[in-house]
Amino acid sequence: MLMGVILVMLGYAIGMAIDPQAGLSGIVIAFVVYFIMLIVAFSSGQSIMLRMSNAKEADRDEYPQLYNIVEEMRISAGLPSTPKVYVIDDPAPNAFASGIRPEKSVVAVTTGLLKLMNRDELQGVVAHEVSHILNRDIRYMTLATVMVGTVAILSHMFMRSMLYGAMYRGGGRQSNKRGNPLILVIAILFSILAPIAIRLLYFSVSRKREYLADASAARLTRYPEGLASALEKLSGSTNDLKVADKAMAPMYIANPLKPKGQRLRNLSSTHPPLDERIRILRSMGQNHSYEGYQQAYASVTKSSKGIIPGSAMKPGK
Repeated sequence: MLMGVILVMLGYAIGMAIDPQAGLSGIVIAFVVYFIMLIVAFSSGQSIMLRMSNAKEADRDEYPQLYNIVEEMRISAGLPSTPKVYVIDDPAPNAFASGIRPEKSVVAVTTGLLKLMNRDELQGVVAHEVSHILNRDIRYMTLATVMVGTVAILSHMFMRSMLYGAMYRGGGRQSNKRGNPLILVIAILFSILAPIAIRLLYFSVSRKREYLADASAARLTRYPEGLASALEKLSGSTNDLKVADKAMAPMYIANPLKPKGQRLRNLSSTHPPLDERIRILRSMGQNHSYEGYQQAYASVTKSSKGIIPGSAMKPGK
């Protein structure tokens, strides 16, 4: 995985910059930080997300249709248990799923989404979120998110140490012995570029998982138009999701943070363009399989690269 390579290289460069013999130690420290953050994310990540989004567990009597749809999609996906259902009191239409394991998963939707969508559209949205659970996307993206955070923390700490070290030396104190000046320059450059590179990789991975969730939703519902129509309504919404931030943006079905500027949107967005996702779904015709989505994707994007993993393209999928 390219993200792991970047983390290893950053740890090695920082270690070598501090001491020519500390390259391996830098890698070890990088992974120690990564695993500590990973433990926190796996143990408390879901509860943190729900608190940050102000999500409240939905009452079955108040939201019977939502519960029925979640249960239908759970059966269609073959999940071992029905995800818990949460509602976010916000007029902006959106939804997300969370859960490292399918047995401990949740689906959260906003009140704005419930008001805006008809049953077929709501089923498409729920199918998309259940697909994230089915495809283990939450676990995958948690690993990637922690990797991005680790690189950012290590880069920040190293750059701060260089700044304070320069100020300390400027005050007349003699500095400790450092490594090769060229390695130090390389480490500084890498500390600047590594967070940018790993974030762009993260955005790319996030977009691919959104395509896969759309494909899985079409397969589960056997009605791509439901999700396509839902995405069309989401694209026309002018309401901003008040509780959204950059850390949680990739979890939602549509980017809750509207990117500014067209030229950089595709590179720096956590989601593919909604209009493209809609065209792909509507190009599937009666072929609701992964193969049908793959063909529609190739037709719409004019890309020869497959977007669906080979393991999902087996007969019967």
